[in-house]
This record gives sequence, C-alpha cells and structure tokens, in this order.
Amino acid sequence: QVQLAESGGGSVQAGGSLRLSCVASGRTFGNYAMGWFRQAPGKGREVVATINWSGSATGYADSVKDRFTISRDNAKNTVYLQMNSLKPEDTAVYYCAADPRTYPVRTNSPYWGHGTQVTVSS
Repeated sequence: QVQLAESGGGSVQAGGSLRLSCVASGRTFGNYAMGWFRQAPGKGREVVATINWSGSATGYADSVKDRFTISRDNAKNTVYLQMNSLKPEDTAVYYCAADPRTYPVRTNSPYWGHGTQVTVSS
C-alpha cells in the first residue's frame, strides 16, 4: 500500500507558474506508475499527466501539452508537476494517483491523495 500527499497548490494570475509535489509513503515507490489528475467544479476528474515507473515514459492531456511537465524522483518518493503559462481553465483540485499494475495511470487507480487546490485568475 502507499499513501500520497500533495502540496504546492495556490492562487496565481494567468501566465504564472506553480510546481506541485506528491510525496508517497513506503519503500516501493519505484514500483508505481504515477499520474496527476484534476477536477474542476461541476466536472468529472480528468487525467493531466502520467509517468511510468522509471520516468522514461510520460503522457499529457492535449490541453496541457507544452505547458506542464511531469517528473519523478524515486530516491525522494516524489512526483512533480511543473505548470507553466497557467490559464483560468486550469483552475481545479489537483490529485496525484499511483498504480502498481499498469501504465498509464487511469481514473480507476487504487491509490489517491487528498488533492491540492489550484486557482488561476485572469
């Protein structure tokens, strides 16, 4: 099992940047594919970015390509989401998820953090 804790959310103006972090408990972090998801008010949870166990493969939603970057540091049990050129439509609660079974991580992932709020004002 793994427990996940996100941090780094906040309020920024359009065009700004934030870096989210997700720290995982346990000694087998490297066995988990990881993903960042988001949920805006009144909308379903959607995938933002995913990364495989070693970090050699990543994937992005079309809406964030070339603006967001997912990375991981297995020595620190941490996955990051660097968000640049933020837009008001990026406003959402951002969640990290972990899955030891498959890559890419999907909404049926077994492990989730509690989320961190990102608010982008115009």
